[in-house]
Amino acid sequence: MSNYSSLNHLVQQDKKWEFNSEVTDCFDDMLERSIPQYNVMRNAVFNLGCKTLDKTDNKSILDIGCSNGLSLERFVKKYWGNAKFRGIDVSEPMLEVARDRFKDYIHNGIVHIDKIDLRNNFPTDIYSLIMSVLTIQFTPIEYRQSIIQNIYDNLSTNGTFIMVEKVLGNCNVLNEIMVDEYLQMKKDNGYTQEQIDRKRMALEGVLVPMTSNWNIDLLKQAGFRKIDVFWRWMNFEGYIAIK
Repeated sequence: MSNYSSLNHLVQQDKKWEFNSEVTDCFDDMLERSIPQYNVMRNAVFNLGCKTLDKTDNKSILDIGCSNGLSLERFVKKYWGNAKFRGIDVSEPMLEVARDRFKDYIHNGIVHIDKIDLRNNFPTDIYSLIMSVLTIQFTPIEYRQSIIQNIYDNLSTNGTFIMVEKVLGNCNVLNEIMVDEYLQMKKDNGYTQEQIDRKRMALEGVLVPMTSNWNIDLLKQAGFRKIDVFWRWMNFEGYIAIK
């Protein structure tokens, strides 16, 4: 089944969203068509991460919600000779693809890919860079402060946390304007109205965004003091925080 056909089949299902084998099969195509300025955002995450790693001798990278390993792969290719890499996720189909992607590096002990549910556990270590790209939004709100706290506690001094999240507007009027623009972008990228509606229903209660200010408050409460927004498009936002 092609990526496009798989995606059409997926959004026709009346069920809650999950990162199963169907999503895994069309994941890269889905991201490019669903995430605004996707490549701009990915390049920004990589370039900002490199700014930290280039200044660090003991390089250690954690990718939270690594999915199929695509984002982590760029760092592995650049730093594999003098760094440690760990990717974590809860989706077994995604982990299978990531393990296959890094099979040679895993065999040599350079990359570790683990199934970890952040509600119950955290891969304790000292990391110079932690990334969470469109991941924490899928965890229940009541767990998010403890997750951010674990991230802070496991960063090295001057270590960097990069987080990208879908966000709510600061008021209902602004939120509706931004959501409408986002949905138009999806139509422009080939989604039908039925596909958009079905996916929104599937994500209800699964993807729960918060406001930008709320996300920043979580970072501050965990201990971060150097925080900024490095990218924003309507209701998507990227944060960088340094310990």
